[in-house]
Amino acid sequence: MIIGFDAKRVYNNFTGLGNYCRTLLHNLAEFYPGNDYYLYTPRTRHTAETAEFLTNRNFKNKLPKTKLKSLWRSFLINQDLKKDKTSIYHGLSHEIPFRIQKTGIKTVVTIHDLIFKHYPDTYGFIDRSIYDIKFRYACENADKVVAISESTKRDIVQFYDIAPEKIEVIYQSFNPLFLNNLSEIEIKVVLQQYKIPTDYLLYVGSVIERKNLLTILKSYLLLPPDLQIPLVVVGRGGAYKKQMQEYVQKIGIASRVIWLDNLDNNYHLHALYCGAQAFIYPSVFEGFGLPVVEALLSQTPVITSNVSSLPEAAGKHSLCIEPTNFEQMSAAIKTVLTNTPMREKMILEGRKYALDNFSAQHTAQQLMDLYKTLK
Repeated sequence: MIIGFDAKRVYNNFTGLGNYCRTLLHNLAEFYPGNDYYLYTPRTRHTAETAEFLTNRNFKNKLPKTKLKSLWRSFLINQDLKKDKTSIYHGLSHEIPFRIQKTGIKTVVTIHDLIFKHYPDTYGFIDRSIYDIKFRYACENADKVVAISESTKRDIVQFYDIAPEKIEVIYQSFNPLFLNNLSEIEIKVVLQQYKIPTDYLLYVGSVIERKNLLTILKSYLLLPPDLQIPLVVVGRGGAYKKQMQEYVQKIGIASRVIWLDNLDNNYHLHALYCGAQAFIYPSVFEGFGLPVVEALLSQTPVITSNVSSLPEAAGKHSLCIEPTNFEQMSAAIKTVLTNTPMREKMILEGRKYALDNFSAQHTAQQLMDLYKTLK
């Protein structure tokens, strides 16, 4: 079977959407090597992350022969898909080519989230309008829609009036690197490199208002002094991050907050997860919440929000609280730091939950089963 993919983000995005695309393709090639996977992309880029897709025989890169590259992905690609005898085309990030249904090629689209619908003021009018046109068209015209969480599925039904039976929930799988068991020495070496003490709490993610770092910072003032261990914040940000840095100065905890802006090394990130006393992720909205899964796999207790997709990512043995309730947050931190039996159960059951629900083989099989229904 020849399966085509919108691979633009495979080569040009090295954060969330790009990671999703690369992991999905890697998993398909590993567990289903009998297919040909055609990667349609306006350009390729050779990096450590993309090398596999340029050298593995299962992948064939397809670049535009026209100079109108901006139009190719949305319109002109259809003739290439027909020429290549593509059986199925999968748009990996919210869109499919316009009028592709006229080719007779079966289509799948992955919808990650509809955040711009929930928080329209955080997007410009033009961007918001373009997203709405592309997302709606893809959902209405694709043969199947993949939602990366039940939360996203509910949003697709609500905002675009898509029949629930057309939507398949297939979770995002994780990078197998986070399965590695690191020794105390390996963790210590990384902590020393970033000047992080032995005991700390961890937040990983963009420092933007929706991610809600403020709740963690407010909760610190309610903790007993002996439990006010340092908070390590890993993530870039702009105006909101500056506000938070000013806020910790104002409330007198600046010496206990460690800011890491440019951590692009997943091995080091895994070590930070492994060494943390708890991972805290109080976002008010997520399409999935991959950092939560990475923390569970790293055998770190998770405190997160009880909204959107985060309870799905965290499982019932994590602590899920109201994201803006800093009193609940403080109580949750205290519980994780002082209740050893509960902490050990969170670690054991949390890792098991992540392995059972988000493994590469499981998610690849779900996707391949979906493709087979379209043949």
